[in-house]
Amino acid sequence: MFIKVFLTIIFLAVMVGVGVYSHKQARSVDGFVLGGRAIGPWLTAFAYGTSYFSAVVFVGYAGQFGWKYGLSSTWIGVGNAIIGSLLAWLLLGRRTKLMTQHIESRTMPDFFGTRYDSQKLRVVASVIAFVFLIPYTAGVYKGISTLFEMGFGIPYEYCVIAMAAFTAVYVIFGGYKATAMNDFIQGIIMLFGIIAVIVAVIAAQGGLVEAVHKLAVLPGDDGSIGSFASWFGPDPWGLLGVVILTSLGTMGLPQMVGKFYSITDESAIRRGTIISTIFAFIVAGGCYFLGGFGRLYDPVIAANGKIAFDSIVPAMLVTLPDVLIALVVLLVLSASMSTLASLVLTSSSTMTLDLIYRDKKSLPGEVEEGSIDDIVAEKIERRKVVVMRVLIVFFIVISLLIALNPPTFIAQLMGISWGALAGAFLAPFMLGLYWRGVTRAAVWACFVWGVGLTVVNMLLGNPINPINCGAIAMLGGFPVVWLVSLFSKKLPNADIDKMFECYK
Repeated sequence: MFIKVFLTIIFLAVMVGVGVYSHKQARSVDGFVLGGRAIGPWLTAFAYGTSYFSAVVFVGYAGQFGWKYGLSSTWIGVGNAIIGSLLAWLLLGRRTKLMTQHIESRTMPDFFGTRYDSQKLRVVASVIAFVFLIPYTAGVYKGISTLFEMGFGIPYEYCVIAMAAFTAVYVIFGGYKATAMNDFIQGIIMLFGIIAVIVAVIAAQGGLVEAVHKLAVLPGDDGSIGSFASWFGPDPWGLLGVVILTSLGTMGLPQMVGKFYSITDESAIRRGTIISTIFAFIVAGGCYFLGGFGRLYDPVIAANGKIAFDSIVPAMLVTLPDVLIALVVLLVLSASMSTLASLVLTSSSTMTLDLIYRDKKSLPGEVEEGSIDDIVAEKIERRKVVVMRVLIVFFIVISLLIALNPPTFIAQLMGISWGALAGAFLAPFMLGLYWRGVTRAAVWACFVWGVGLTVVNMLLGNPINPINCGAIAMLGGFPVVWLVSLFSKKLPNADIDKMFECYK
């Protein structure tokens, strides 16, 4: 217990220290939200990866889908690396950086408002982002607290509150720069941690060959033998739905795409692409590979008589030596705090810049330094940062209330959040970077499609599994945007030409 407490205290002290160190660079809006658009490839790549993979993946998804699909769940991690990291960086990295800098966009709702010349789109997008980031945040809290309860014997409620408080401190102090620096530290812990845990768990089962053999002789839910050790598992189509949701979804999530806003230049994007992809292969692939052995351990049965999926991975790890449990706690703590920081920063900046201060942007050179307008602008900038800090606390409190009484499993919380957000945002954002013909009506249609499908499915009691519903919402957004754009009023050519000048 001393080792676990000692390492955790050091970890938390470093996180807070980085926040205090970065405080001076977080006094302006660009500094607080984007780190001055000067974050290098290593910090950006690790910020992307650690925001991507949290306790939701390590505890919730790895446990539930490892139990359901066996070793074939590793394909989810491979999909995360190839589609969610490599393809996302290749498709979105350069174009997002150039266009958002060109139109002075700081958030995804701000991009919609400026790219499609509609303040209403900007406001509605910010509301969607704020509302549907909350269940994801609650899922992260639940995952990390479940593992803390296992490792320290501390009641769940205390764990949730403590993690929220520490995350709030370093984000409020240091903004995005502190978040990115801490993400780098946390990412290194995640890399070493996942490798060490996999080795220990497999060794405890008698080695890799023996562990796979044990899985191969287990009967599936339909009575078949060997499906949990097969290439594509007992349900390949269900597995594909999870791969789509967890991989494609990153390209439509505000907290993920925002990482491309802040990177320094195009050469940094190329390096960041490689770093991020390798990170995803190790962390995501490792998490799901580990979860694939979940059926070799006795499941925890909840009060309703069903398997408590969120307790599967903790049950696998509780038998490890204390030093390794301490490492696991730091691993999940690292993954979760980085994701929480990204989520609360995204939510507060969206509400502040896109709802409270919907001011018109000044073009470069319009305001002279030292003029009255410049002095007023600086005061407003400082006020915006204060408001964002207040909203960080507000967002954390709301998500805490949900986390203290979570309505469903972690995987379902994330499915609802990702389905609505990426279903609404993915197609109009990605196509808006490439295709001049996307119309304002098409963006509205996609917002209605993504949010509407997710909410209606939820209100009807989830007749479509939330995971599959999220995947349908994301993929369906592309034909919705394309078809509506063909038959609706186009934006003025002159305005579109100005938008796309940045790519020349």
